[in-house]
Amino acid sequence: MMSATAFLLLLAGVGCGNRTTKAESTAAAAEAAVGEALQIDDLLAGADSLAGKEVWIEGVCTHACKHGARKIFLMGSDDTQTIRVESGKLGKFDPQCVGSIVRVKGILREQRVDEDYLHSWEEQVRTQAGEQHGTTAAGCDSEKKARGETAATVEGRIADFRRKIAERNAAEGKPYLSFYFVEAQSYEFDR
Repeated sequence: MMSATAFLLLLAGVGCGNRTTKAESTAAAAEAAVGEALQIDDLLAGADSLAGKEVWIEGVCTHACKHGARKIFLMGSDDTQTIRVESGKLGKFDPQCVGSIVRVKGILREQRVDEDYLHSWEEQVRTQAGEQHGTTAAGCDSEKKARGETAATVEGRIADFRRKIAERNAAEGKPYLSFYFVEAQSYEFDR
């Protein structure tokens, strides 16, 4: 829910005849709504303008990684609106938060997947030095879902990333994909 301050800022922009994109409106609302949690859908819609900034978000925790519970995934309106949250200096998340609404304060970070990233990944696969996360070498299902991935193998994932990078480069002139995650500073949930 948007605060009164955020709503007035958005109305002021409309009243002045300014055209704002959904991402710009979301970013303005997020910055104006100090102390009010941003919904996952809104965070993802304005992620490019919020990267590197402190955010306060809430969503339903759908998964806590079994390898140390250092990552959780928060879902918004549906399972296509999911973001990874990393525990960072907090240590690990309480696995009992799965299924609960979790509120997280942290920094929104951007991870870029480009050709250099893919070359490095391929090299790790060749030398078997890559971190194995999830139940198979293909990766954690929650992580893949948060990124919109559908391929079942590492090779398929890399090929899909290359295809998506080429499409984005042709459409936007950006030879990379952006994936966002929150580096948690604190979190809470109702037990």
